[in-house]
Amino acid sequence: MKTKKPSQTERRGFIKSLGGVTAAMAALPALARGQAAAPPRKAGAKYMGDFAAPKIAKVRIAIIGVGGRGRGHTSRLASIEGTEIVAISDLYEDLAKRSEQRVVDKGHKPELYFGDPNLYRTMLTEVKPDMVVVATPWEDHAPMGVAAMRAGAHVFIETPITVTLDEMWQLVDTSEETGRHCMHMENVCYGREELLYLNMVRQGVIGEVLHGEAAYIHDLRRQMKQEERGTGSWRTHHYINRNGNLYPCHGLGPVAQYMSLGRTEDTFGRVVSFSSPSRARALYAKANFPADHEWNTKEFKAGDISTSIIKTALGRTIMVQWDVQSPRPYSRHNLIQGTKGTLAGFPNRFAIEGVNNFHEWTEGEAWEEFVAQYEHPLIKRVGELAKKMGGHGGMDFIELYRMVECLQNGLPLDQNVYEGCLWSSVGPLSEKSVSEGGAPQDFPDFTRGNWKTTKPLGIIA
Repeated sequence: MKTKKPSQTERRGFIKSLGGVTAAMAALPALARGQAAAPPRKAGAKYMGDFAAPKIAKVRIAIIGVGGRGRGHTSRLASIEGTEIVAISDLYEDLAKRSEQRVVDKGHKPELYFGDPNLYRTMLTEVKPDMVVVATPWEDHAPMGVAAMRAGAHVFIETPITVTLDEMWQLVDTSEETGRHCMHMENVCYGREELLYLNMVRQGVIGEVLHGEAAYIHDLRRQMKQEERGTGSWRTHHYINRNGNLYPCHGLGPVAQYMSLGRTEDTFGRVVSFSSPSRARALYAKANFPADHEWNTKEFKAGDISTSIIKTALGRTIMVQWDVQSPRPYSRHNLIQGTKGTLAGFPNRFAIEGVNNFHEWTEGEAWEEFVAQYEHPLIKRVGELAKKMGGHGGMDFIELYRMVECLQNGLPLDQNVYEGCLWSSVGPLSEKSVSEGGAPQDFPDFTRGNWKTTKPLGIIA
């Protein structure tokens, strides 16, 4: 057990860097902003699009960050056959020990590392895990991911994969140089409805796919009350310092998979973004905190709602929205439109020519009756177990199950490093577009042209 009591400076130290995120983006070279061709692949590096690592019979797992997300991941991973939780690292002792108890009860004996923000590096060196899960504040994702891969581990990083294009290139290059997976953990890609629509699209139910709509709309103002610890203690500083589509992947990931973007036929082209005025968080702060509180003494830059429009290389379109501050119902939107019809979520509905009156939505029991024939094989295989294991209705468990299954069987992952970077790159690109009055921004080609030979994601049996 490696420990060090964190100082107040260490607990809040990362905040100092957040104010420079936007400035750092503006200072990046044109190449990193996607305004020019990708840099050449380094000598000896390997394209990772369809990469399959050697089989690992028993996957030794370390988790960095066991707060809101990592705690559940740790417990669920410990329940999957053929895993061993070998280490847990967190800044806080109580969080590390809480997760330790949850996995000890399942027969695991992890080493604990807490109290020092850099002890995860010691953990990687001493424990040498096969697999590392990173569930920490966004700005820590890239350095932790790079360190894990250089230590010989496959790394799985919570969404977004990181916050700047420069760091995305670091993850891509390190994955290619080390031959280690770097997967962006977009759990919504494993939701029942998302997998169902993926199967329907692959079977041609809505014809040629032309347009998608995606969102993450979730009133999270209450997180501002997490002042010293918790998600709000660090995310709130992003909202103060950045203005754009800061969390695009929950909605965008599934739509990108429907369209097979970054694989074989099409990829991301350009994006334009606009933000509304920023009002909701300042009003919430005024109503809930003293006048001299930090939240009332700083200006919130993030617009209440951000809207981005993506144009793909083939000319298809995607609308992506982000709003975690407005008083409105939760939605990921999730719409995919083709030449024969449209599938949509929140609420689940469809309009398909030749199947129903496509001038009206089919919903409720009629929706269930029709789509039952297209239930994704993965849901049929592990869906009931996933419901019992939990995590956003089971999608978290299915994601973790697939991560382990792919490593154990030497299979390519469902999400490669390039997709994670493409989806997440909407964040920094939208910031730049907003700052330039909605000017179009070109997506970097993180694959360096190899997306044209990458197989589309199949329907996993």
